[in-house]
Amino acid sequence: MTVAPVPDVSGLVVGILGGTGDQGRGLAYRFARAGQRVVIGSRDATRAETAAAEIAAMPGVTGSVTGAANAEAAASSDVVIVAVPWAAHADTLAPLAGPLAGKIVVDCVNPLGFDAQGPFALAVPEGSAAQQAAALLPDSRVCAAFHHVSAVLLTDPAVESFALDVLVLGDDRNAVAVVAALAARIPGMRGIYGGRLRNAGQVEAFTANLIAINRRYKAHAGVRITDV
Repeated sequence: MTVAPVPDVSGLVVGILGGTGDQGRGLAYRFARAGQRVVIGSRDATRAETAAAEIAAMPGVTGSVTGAANAEAAASSDVVIVAVPWAAHADTLAPLAGPLAGKIVVDCVNPLGFDAQGPFALAVPEGSAAQQAAALLPDSRVCAAFHHVSAVLLTDPAVESFALDVLVLGDDRNAVAVVAALAARIPGMRGIYGGRLRNAGQVEAFTANLIAINRRYKAHAGVRITDV
């Protein structure tokens, strides 16, 4: 697949379903800090509005941040990032097939389990969370990205740049280019094409390895792709 030229994404509205959780809040902050208009989505509109107000008040924010119930957030956004817990993934997306039709949907959910030995990847019947999203949202342009970005670093205002790459997977080359360009709006990040959506499973699963690395070395490790 040939990756399309980098598009101008500065005017796009970014919706984040699960924007009240750590990962969602972190991504919302970084995009708002980069000047994007951000809409926080939640099952509870009041929680979304509260989170949006808190993010808008954080240092360096130049874009607008608002909150709404999930369906409204989906309908009012150009690109929608799914950052909900895996246990809520299917139940969150199934009712949103209508509002998300025609939209670029970016799934960053990692289906993981935890036991006494640490994190491990869960089997997903569709192959991955992103493929489950594609099955539930047949009229959306589903990509997978932002799996390996530390929520701790995202939400820390003192962190100004990220030395990491964001693997972007998808079957729609123009959608992949948009997501990669959005990743590049965050200082230090690069969006790197990581394969078609069928390859999302191993990218999601690798998060378990990163968590193990971070616990062992007390770090916030990410991924860098060499020679690109």
